[in-house]
Parts: sequence; structure tokens; C-alpha cells
Amino acid sequence: MVLKRKTYEKHLEPLELELVAMARWAKTKGERIVVLFEGRDTAGKGGTIRAISSRINPRQCRTVALSKPTDAERGQWYFQRYIQHLPTAGEIVLFDRSWYNRAGVERVMGFASEEQVQQFLQQVPTFEQMLVDDGIRLFKYWLSCDQQAQEERFAERLADPLKRWKLSPIDIAARTKFAEYSAAREAMFAATHTDHAPWTVVDYNDQKHGRLTLIRDLLDRLPDFAVPEEPVDWPSLGHPPRGEDFDRIKPIAPFPLGQED
Repeated sequence: MVLKRKTYEKHLEPLELELVAMARWAKTKGERIVVLFEGRDTAGKGGTIRAISSRINPRQCRTVALSKPTDAERGQWYFQRYIQHLPTAGEIVLFDRSWYNRAGVERVMGFASEEQVQQFLQQVPTFEQMLVDDGIRLFKYWLSCDQQAQEERFAERLADPLKRWKLSPIDIAARTKFAEYSAAREAMFAATHTDHAPWTVVDYNDQKHGRLTLIRDLLDRLPDFAVPEEPVDWPSLGHPPRGEDFDRIKPIAPFPLGQED
């Protein structure tokens, strides 16, 4: 059963209020929060990230979605280009895919050697232990969907000019490697599902329901974030509201609307 939009929005609104309260707490207390979003192509990472970040000040909540590494980045320590995007005090960083590219797409598509993959799987628990020990709150989510749902979403993107940009050559090639991605995921979980940085799997066969589930889980795993809002001193204008007045440059003509509008 697919969750109806009206039902989804009814449940999302109170979660949005909690997200705003959480952000206020993080800023007040100087918390550093990192959330990794991994999972199947088309599962719904982007929509979830927008649902979390849309009500939070973008100066405080950043989304990191890196493109393929440059030649210079390929010559660096693998984690180096991700470290520069970690949050400072009071910030929330949402990774739309992360350093786990090496254990997923790079492994399955042959962009990394098996030696590089094994080195990554050996190093990442220590890397994440360092982040957690330094006080970063790290959350790792895997968004899951069946191949039938994935195929339906691929077809929707192909048919919609506004969504077609989401279809990359890697996405197209990955369609035939569903089982290979499953095997890579299980190997990744075996090596990196730790007490200090555990994985959480969320069912995204229904994307709206999945978003609600993930946001609720994220909020529930944080400490009490009740921080009272600062009162706003709202002074009087002292005069009637003034209209906009231009001298040198006038506004352009309004967008033409039909009579029915």
C-alpha cells in the first residue's frame, strides 16, 4: 500500500517542527552531526535529504554530493576529500553518498581494485572511530528497495524530461547488477557495522513512508534536544508600511497569467 500524500504531509509536519528544534539545539550546544545516505539507485536519498533540510537554515545544514574524483583527488588518501566537508560546531552535514562509494559503486563497477576495496574496509572502522571519539554524531543509513520498484522509478525518470537528468550512465549499467550490489552491501555491512558506527536499513519501497521512518529514527537517537527559543523583540515601525518606489530601474513586466488564474 502506497502512502497517500495527504497522510504523508500530516505526519511530516510535526517531524519538521522537531527537526527545527533539533537544529536549534545543535547550534546552541555546538553539536556536530553527520548523516550518511547510501542505498539503491532511485531508492530516495535526495527526497529524504530535502525533507530533512528544507526547514533548516541552509547555512547550518549542508548537503554534500560529490562528483567523481579529479586526478588530484585520486592521488590523495581516499578519505581526504571527504574530511574537508565534515561539520564544525553547530553544523549538520548530510552526505548524499559518501566514502562508502568505494565499497559499493566503485567495487561493483570496477573503478577500484580489490586491494583498494579491502584496504578501505579495513580502514573505515578506525576512521569512523576517530570521528566519533572527537564528538561527531555519526549516523549511517542504507535505503533499500526491491528491483521491481527500482525499475519503475528508472522508467519514470526516463519518461519525464524534468527527471531525466537523474539517469547517469552508471545508473543504466547498474540495472543489470542488482545481485552484485547486494553482495557488495553485505560485505560492507560485515566489515563496517560497528558498535560505534552502526548501519540502519530502511525499507524504501514506499518512499514517503521510508522518509517518515528514517526521520523518526534519526530524531529518536539524539539526546533530548529541547532548547527554548529566544524571545524576539519586534519593535513598531513608527509609521504606516511604505510601498516600494523605484527611480532609475523599474521592475520587469510580470509573468503573463491566463484568465483562469
